[in-house]
Amino acid sequence: MLNRSTRRRTTLGALAVLLCTGAAACSSGSGEKAEPAPTVSTVGPTARAGQAMATLATLPAKLGADGVSLVVGKDSAPHTVKVLEDPRCPYCAKFETAAGPKLAELTADGKIKIEYTIASFLDANLGGSGSANAARALRASVDAGKFPQFHAALYASQPKESVDGFTPAFLLAVADQVPGLRGAAFDKAVGSGAHADWSARAEKAFETSGARGTPTVLLDGRPLGPDDALYEAGAFTKALKERGIG
Repeated sequence: MLNRSTRRRTTLGALAVLLCTGAAACSSGSGEKAEPAPTVSTVGPTARAGQAMATLATLPAKLGADGVSLVVGKDSAPHTVKVLEDPRCPYCAKFETAAGPKLAELTADGKIKIEYTIASFLDANLGGSGSANAARALRASVDAGKFPQFHAALYASQPKESVDGFTPAFLLAVADQVPGLRGAAFDKAVGSGAHADWSARAEKAFETSGARGTPTVLLDGRPLGPDDALYEAGAFTKALKERGIG
């Protein structure tokens, strides 16, 4: 049995043994009960306190120098938090719920910058294209100047991984939560599958990173943990303070 505290990626020929949010292994085969269509959560950034949304809106974001990572924060920040995520991974959503507000606060204060590597391996393991669709939409939100807000909204509205719910229409509905994001360029990018080459390179970067699963979180190149600290806000803050960041 794989460790439940983190999403593990395995390659076993045609078999991919993945850990679900419950005790059973993930499966997209026939014979399963049909899942209901996903709906966009209203408990996202626009439903939070106004200050949280304001903080996200102040964070600069750009494509990293490697042409793959999505970087949030100032280049001058003394510390780097590297986050490797798959948009369909439920443990990535748990991490963002627990750690996202603290990361945004520290980034706004200039203490850290965040480098995201957006993987899409769950599409191959579970079937579908939701991870890649979401990854490309996240890339498009960088061009629109709204990546931090859209990234938060996407994880707040994450469908069950088995549903493959990140369709272009669903992603545009998520984007409606972010003031100023929807527009001709962003909508076209999401609907047309733009940034497919970037998404493939981001997945390759994840595969060659040495990470064993998602989320993987590194602080200045070293794993931030223990694993349980990634999923509880107080424990995450404590782990940062133990590394000299408060």
